[in-house]
Amino acid sequence: MLDMAIANLLAPPILFFVLGGLAALGRSDLTIPEAASKILSIYLLLAIGFKGGVAAASEGINSGFIIITLAGVILSAILPLVVVPLFLKIAGLDRATAAATAAHYGSISIVTFVTALDFAGRAGVEVSGHMVAVAAAMESPAILTGLVLAALATQDAARSAVEGQPATKPRLKLPPHLLREVFFNGSVVVLVGAFAVGVITGDAGMKRLDLFVNGIFQGILCLFLLDMGLLAVRRLMRGEGNLPRLALAATLATATCAALGALVGKLIGAPPGDVAMLIVLTASASYIAVPAAMRVALPEANPGAYLSASLGVTFPLNLTIGIPLYFALAAWLA
Repeated sequence: MLDMAIANLLAPPILFFVLGGLAALGRSDLTIPEAASKILSIYLLLAIGFKGGVAAASEGINSGFIIITLAGVILSAILPLVVVPLFLKIAGLDRATAAATAAHYGSISIVTFVTALDFAGRAGVEVSGHMVAVAAAMESPAILTGLVLAALATQDAARSAVEGQPATKPRLKLPPHLLREVFFNGSVVVLVGAFAVGVITGDAGMKRLDLFVNGIFQGILCLFLLDMGLLAVRRLMRGEGNLPRLALAATLATATCAALGALVGKLIGAPPGDVAMLIVLTASASYIAVPAAMRVALPEANPGAYLSASLGVTFPLNLTIGIPLYFALAAWLA
């Protein structure tokens, strides 16, 4: 495991992530324009979705694919229920912010997923192409669970209001376009769409796009992780509230989610590479899709807290030591 961790830390994408973090710590003026960052993220989603679709087309749809997809969806829905006490009791967040933060830990970080796939390729670990579809399926269920948690929390507050104080009414807003924000956000559309194109075109499509989805992939990933290093450390430096307690809660939430992912992967009998990727997915935390949904549906939640936890703590933790640890755990379980 130590060798795997060292090899991962010395990989160019991770070193560029570290470079971005060091630049942020030194208060460098280095920035990646937002428009350029968005293009890089779209490229990564498209490339990994297409490659996964091509691989899935050659493997075919089987019972293993159906089982692990259902397992991923169920995990995404229940993980916020498991970790919300950590953010309430350890981090000391208010109920709305704790619910919003917990929702981030049921959803996934697609960049962590892409980095883990890159690690699997370098380590010679076989991962099924349909894991891309599993990642897409796990994006949204946690958002709905987070909203339910927030609704229950505000209703409890209203019922427990003491005499002489105004009752707190549930403030959860569900705009008509929320379902579109949840299920049709850009990352899901590009990932699922590219996966479908890969399934339809198969090996013939890969021959035509090989240079685009493979040849420049590593370079684009390095640029994107440089930007993520800048963003993660700057977000952590701007963290609000009791940062040590929040960091501890986020670390425990990451470990808890990873353990549940490992347990479920073992119980359903998935191959070691797929178990490793399921652990990666459950251990990661969203910092794109879920914040967008929470800003719309739960404006009273504190973005500084949930972004510091997911992007400032869990994301770098997974990228540096988490990924090799999860692969070692999956190999041990096998």
